[in-house]
Amino acid sequence: MAGIDHGTARLDALATIEAYHEVTKHHVRRYARSLGWLDWPNQPDPFRRYMGAPLRPLPLPSVRASADPTWDAVRADRVPGPPAPVAEASLGDFFGHSLALSAWKQARGPDGLVVSRWPLRVNPSSGNLHPTEGWLIDADGVHHYAAAAHALELRGSWGDGPGARFDASALGLPAGSFLVAVSSIPWREAWKYGERAFRYCQHDAGHALAALGLAAARLGWTARRLEGVGTAELAALLGLDTGDGPEFEHAEALLAVVPGPWPGGRLRARPPVPSRWLGQANRLSREHHDWPLVAAAAAAVAEPAGLDWEAPAACAGARARGGLGTCAGASGGPRALAAGPLIRGRRSAVAMDGGTTLGLPAFCRLLAALLPAAGDPALRATGPDVDVALILLVHRVDGLAPGLYALCRAPDHEPDLRAALRADFAWERPDGVPATLPLYRLGTGDLRETARQVSCGQAIAADGVFSAGLLARFAPVLAQRGPGAWARLFQETGAVGQLLYLEAEAAGLRGTGIGCFFDDEVHRALGLVDRRWQSLYHFTVGGPVDDPRLQSEPAYAERSEGTA
Repeated sequence: MAGIDHGTARLDALATIEAYHEVTKHHVRRYARSLGWLDWPNQPDPFRRYMGAPLRPLPLPSVRASADPTWDAVRADRVPGPPAPVAEASLGDFFGHSLALSAWKQARGPDGLVVSRWPLRVNPSSGNLHPTEGWLIDADGVHHYAAAAHALELRGSWGDGPGARFDASALGLPAGSFLVAVSSIPWREAWKYGERAFRYCQHDAGHALAALGLAAARLGWTARRLEGVGTAELAALLGLDTGDGPEFEHAEALLAVVPGPWPGGRLRARPPVPSRWLGQANRLSREHHDWPLVAAAAAAVAEPAGLDWEAPAACAGARARGGLGTCAGASGGPRALAAGPLIRGRRSAVAMDGGTTLGLPAFCRLLAALLPAAGDPALRATGPDVDVALILLVHRVDGLAPGLYALCRAPDHEPDLRAALRADFAWERPDGVPATLPLYRLGTGDLRETARQVSCGQAIAADGVFSAGLLARFAPVLAQRGPGAWARLFQETGAVGQLLYLEAEAAGLRGTGIGCFFDDEVHRALGLVDRRWQSLYHFTVGGPVDDPRLQSEPAYAERSEGTA
């Protein structure tokens, strides 16, 4: 009987998350439900703090480009030299290049007084609302990462008995290893976006996971997502199940970070749950508008606990990198870009200039960086499955005809998409594109107005070099892996989006994630008649237009002027 009950619960959860997905689609004549206006008096505090918890400031991240590994070395997981020792300085660098503040922006009025001031972070977020929180679990306890202070708050302390403390060697990890977790506070997104908020929480979690993986690789460390971690047991480990916080927080993912290469796949034990909780979560808003559908979606995607925690060795469907020599030009050679400044200097464009172009070799290189590889630091921190392909609306790539293209990130994407998309698509291999890059031309033409229309009328989708729709295998994946796969699909799109952001910066451009689009209008344009594939995220890359009214300040100027 227990097995039947478990199966029924799984079907109920699957139905709930499928219904949530349908209800939260935007349509040309109806947007997903939200307040429809911004409740400014209840705008959430952008920073979670645990009042009364011991605070441990971390050293500010290093900003010396000359001492940094190159971006190419980080992406290939080939940072030279020995891994950095796990110490306060390296932990400061790790969080400083993943979840920290990257700058403050401010606007001044006609009288010269500052009328608005807001922080930017290394990890991007829908609407800069940042629902994602970071956690560190090590021998000293369970710590919440306080981004505003660039510090660790001791949230949970271990007991003194045998097996009551975190011991990396007992888990089967090398000395110095630790765990990192991410969680989401849906209210931060729901305040503005209403019922669609839980989608954006998963995008942001994917961005953050990829950022953590890249920050680890920059130090010569390896960060891998642990499979088999139950949502409830992760919440218990982080103290999110105590019910003493004013806003619901959803446990998303747990990573193991080792100072060097990954030693093996399966952990021998689980860490203990802290025996004592410290501090009280701050209240983010005075009042809250209840969105029951968001809570129902979070409950539906909760993962059951597995018998073991393990980290798969490689991404499924990983491709070998390289083979870009046929894309002629300097873009195929090594780049001397320092990883740290690139990661911390990432910004979201607020507008595109509508004129910047990108050469074909650089375009090929950017797309090749989105293909999974066995040692990809960003994707191994997100998970092993590769279910996201890209539909590209190319506007201004020198040497490539404007039109519609498909980038198939796994070998089985091409036949699957051929069967699912419009029968009259060409599926041609463009001239000048290397054989190792699975890029296909579906049709030619000026698609700038189409890009704008399907992205909720936003001009930024038409004014870039290209825009992208991130399609995910949907119904078959949910049927096979269960309702928790819904969150994983959105997180994978976030991880790909993080790579798009950073590779755009490396190409001298800028990117912007687009969460507002007309889901089914995209599907109709592509000829999708069922839910085998669904559009989950949009993105645009191009030449940015900066707003001269805005000024930037260093992230942590009060601690050390201009150093981070």
